[in-house]
Amino acid sequence: MIDELGRRARHAAGQLRSATAAAKNAALEMAADRLEEATPTILEANEADMVRARDDGVTGALLDRQLLNPDRVRGMADGLRVVAALTDPVGSTTAGWTLPNGVKVARVRVPLGVVAVIYEARPNVTADAGGLCLKAGNAAILRGSSFTLASNMAIADVMRSAVAAAGLPADAIQIVEDTSRQGAKALMTAREHIDLLVPRGGPSLIAAMEADATVPFVVDGAGNCHVYVDEHADLSKAEAIVLNAKTHRPGVCNAAETLLVHRAVADEFVPTMARTLGDAGVEIRGDDTARHLVPEMKAANDDDWETEYLDLIMAVRVVDSVDQAAEHVNKYGTGHTEAIVTERIDAADRFVAATDSAVVMVNASTRFTDGGEFGFGAEIGNSTQKLHVRGPMGLEALTSERYILTGDGQVRS
Repeated sequence: MIDELGRRARHAAGQLRSATAAAKNAALEMAADRLEEATPTILEANEADMVRARDDGVTGALLDRQLLNPDRVRGMADGLRVVAALTDPVGSTTAGWTLPNGVKVARVRVPLGVVAVIYEARPNVTADAGGLCLKAGNAAILRGSSFTLASNMAIADVMRSAVAAAGLPADAIQIVEDTSRQGAKALMTAREHIDLLVPRGGPSLIAAMEADATVPFVVDGAGNCHVYVDEHADLSKAEAIVLNAKTHRPGVCNAAETLLVHRAVADEFVPTMARTLGDAGVEIRGDDTARHLVPEMKAANDDDWETEYLDLIMAVRVVDSVDQAAEHVNKYGTGHTEAIVTERIDAADRFVAATDSAVVMVNASTRFTDGGEFGFGAEIGNSTQKLHVRGPMGLEALTSERYILTGDGQVRS
């Protein structure tokens, strides 16, 4: 199956390489309209998926991730419209110069070719990844989980029909129906067909990629995110930011898992924040200093500092400086998103420089790490590695660059 999908995707990618921005935008606009029109069909497929998931014991954040409702379908459609409105990166010149011999050099963005995505839950990824790949001139092979197969196929069917109606190859978007581990491994090793693979899932998926993949891949890794409240923080701002970062959607990768508080403000802030988080249903686990300030707080251990809870649980540690906060982040974090709350520019600059993460927030919630929030319309993933891209992956991350040299008969001596 993967060989057949790969051949069809490679053929579609060849056609997309020269597709105009107008044609791609028309396909995306049509797909957005048809997704909204097909909402009842998509929700019916999603309900069947939800029933199977519940019967198999799926609960909590994972179940919420795969749930669709009218607002979420509308959000997928709106995301496609935003992508359609973005500037097409394909064909843009990122640099140019003329050599001493008169030859002109241009560095130009080009599609990657065939992009595959393996993802768990979140059927909205089908629309997001399919739309972004299309706009960047790539064919997409999408492999979701067994619990969202009906939803993914319903969404993909709508998008494929819109792509074909716009005069582009329907095989620009394909779903892998084999959701077995063997099927995933076949995708990971289809080097002759796939130019980039993006895994969006938990530690077991990333471990499988690192063990088995021969296809180039970008890790969309775990999000053990931190908020550091500095000694110069506006504590009312800090309270709102921490609450949002932890509770807005606790089951997603940009939710904060650990709160770091400077010792100078800990006496005031830790008890206040503990009450606020407790009122929101958050279980708090703290170090000795935090527990001295809030005796009913559970004790945190090393496992808590490195855990991505994806739940209403938060670890709290009191630190002595910006540098100690950054040291904690770099030791236990996953390179996803960190935040500092401070009114001092020098403290913010120090934290930004000292933390090695894809995204650093200054006086803002970690929840803003998202392609849609960044103005990308959507994201195909959030890279926590350093090559070839880092952070939320939008259109430019789905292109490469090549050099075009133009001469007038020059030869090399």
